[in-house]
Amino acid sequence: MKVQILGTGCPKCKMLEANAREALTEIGLDAELVKVDNIDDIMDMGVMVTPALAIDGDVKSAGKLLTKDQIITILKEVK
Repeated sequence: MKVQILGTGCPKCKMLEANAREALTEIGLDAELVKVDNIDDIMDMGVMVTPALAIDGDVKSAGKLLTKDQIITILKEVK
């Protein structure tokens, strides 16, 4: 599984990445965490507002900072 954090490096993007790391650690999921910061790549995924979270290329959230618990819920639905 590939968890992607889409954002150009704003504070909310960095916090989303930290929350995603915590979520993966808490549930013990062995997933690759990738930061996508190229604006063209972000737009190619259909995201116009960051931060965004995608799993295996499928955007699950855009434009809001998800908490660790919200990310855990998304990860459990996908797995």
